Parts: sequence; C-alpha cells; structure tokens
Amino acid sequence: MKDAFSLADLDAVSRLAGHLTAPDADAARAAAARQGQLTKPPGSLGRLEDLAIFMAGWQGREIPRIDRAQALVFAGNHGVCAQGINAFPPEVTAQMVANFRHGGAAINQLCGWAGAELAVVPLDLDRPTADFTQGPAMRPDETLAAMNAGAAASDPGADVLVLGEMGIGNTTIAAALAAACLGGEVAEWVGPGAGADDATMARKARVVAAALERNPDRAPMAILSALGGREQAAICGAVLAARAARVPVILDGFICTAAVLPLFAADPGFLDHCLVAHRSAEPGHGRMIAALGKAPLLDLGMRLGEGSGAALALGVLRAALACHGGMATFAEAGVAGG
Repeated sequence: MKDAFSLADLDAVSRLAGHLTAPDADAARAAAARQGQLTKPPGSLGRLEDLAIFMAGWQGREIPRIDRAQALVFAGNHGVCAQGINAFPPEVTAQMVANFRHGGAAINQLCGWAGAELAVVPLDLDRPTADFTQGPAMRPDETLAAMNAGAAASDPGADVLVLGEMGIGNTTIAAALAAACLGGEVAEWVGPGAGADDATMARKARVVAAALERNPDRAPMAILSALGGREQAAICGAVLAARAARVPVILDGFICTAAVLPLFAADPGFLDHCLVAHRSAEPGHGRMIAALGKAPLLDLGMRLGEGSGAALALGVLRAALACHGGMATFAEAGVAGG
C-alpha cells in the first residue's frame, strides 16, 4: 500500500520539484526493444508505440497494462459569475453533478465504454470562490484544502488517472490562468465556452484583464489562489499525488490543461507523467498545449469538458497497450525480418 500524499503548505510545491519520481529508464528501454521485435515495420504504429513505451517507463515494466483506470471529475463554483460571463446559471454545476451521479452525462457513457471507474468530487458548491475582479479568488488555506482534496481522491494503486472538471464560468478561469502563466493578449485566451455570444466574449476578456490587474503576483501558487477555482486546485493536487505514486495522467481539454499551468510554471517536470487527451475547440487550447511541449492524442472538435476527451483518449491508450503486449514477435510468429 503506497503512502497517502498531502501538502503541508503551498510552499511544499516548490520543494517537491527537486524530489520528483522519475520513469523507469530500464523498463522504457525494454519496451522500446520489444517494439522493434513485433511483427510490423518499425514505427508503423506511430504514436501507439510511443504511448506503450511511455506507460512502460511510468509503470516500471516492459509490458504495461491497465487493470484499473480511475476517472475523477472535480466540480466547483466561481464568484466571478457575478460579472455575467456565463451562459448558464451557477446552479447548473450542482445539477450536472447529480446527473453524473445518476449516469446521465457523456462522461458516464465514455467511462463505461473505456473501462474507467468514475468518481465525481464536488468542492463546496454552496460556497463559490470570491470574485477575482475584486481580489484573490481563494485564500492560501482554501487553495491548499482543495489541492489536498484532489490528492486524497487520487488512487495511488490505479494504473492510469483520467481527469476532468465541471464548473459554470470556468472557461473564464482557464483564460485567466493561461494569461497569467503564459502571457500574451487576453483576447487570445478567451473563447466561447458553453456558448457565449460576441458581447459575452468581450465581457469575459474585460473581466480577465481586470482580474490580472487586480492580482499582479505571478508566483505559481499565488496565481492558482488568485485566479483559479477549487476544481482547478484539486486537479493540481491529483496530478501531484499521481506523480508521487508514478501513476500516468490523462488531462482533458482547455480547462483541465489550464488548471495545471501553475504547476508547469513552478517546474515543467511536474507534468512529465501527463498526456493531453485532445485539442479542444476552444481557440486558445492549441497555443496552450504547444507551450507545454505536448501533442494531443485526438483532435475531434470537442469542447464539452467533464473529462470526456480524456475518457475517449483512454481507449487509444488501451489500444496501444493491447498491441504492445498482445502482438507476436518475429521470432514467436516465425516471420522473417526480426
């Protein structure tokens, strides 16, 4: 049984950077050698080969497997909705949590298809974060509590962790995190979210600009507290806990990727065990994942959130491991060329 992961304070994040678990280089080399002996031309399975080697390194075995896939959807509410940046009322967050729990959402269907155990973690939905145009969205202790809630929900015994979120208004949160962590013009990060019209898009851009001006501290954890929400902080905690346990992570789209930008700002190595599931239709997501130096597994024009793209990408990951572990080698098949 692996020890539970938790943070004593927000400063612990920077201290972790020098003590990160690393993939098993021997297992990755063995997996790469096996790929060279399978009955196919070298490299012919493209990124499926890379995924198998990636998983071998993090699982520490030549033939990795997914016996248990955990999917977590964190939900939070945001005080900035008072600024009229959301297409749906904040009450929808709790209503969608109920829908998840009753099996009625897209994420339920996709997790059932992909073989992932789904858990939904609501975070103080009756207590939204503060409006970040007026000051920090969260106090440091609130950020820490949400990060530790995310860490506690992450199972160190899982073979892979699928992450998603739910929170009315959180595309605005994601745009603010991206602007603070990666720079650039605010308008480049603001997108339609759940269906914002042009007027709402312009209001979102003004709101994000106001939040950046009101909260100028660009230390990574200060950004998370000032501009993030509880579900974003929980995603960061889950990512750190998974890293401590060497559990690979599949991040969902625009909002989920933005949530981990403060970790990337603290140390890019914090995300070495993470895959980006898909390129969201939100316009800023392509720039965001390029800044992370990662390539999405899928590009299907999705922008639903709730972990839907990550669950779909889990199917691709399972396919990669099925080929890696199930195909015969040239020697086993009696085929010349190995």
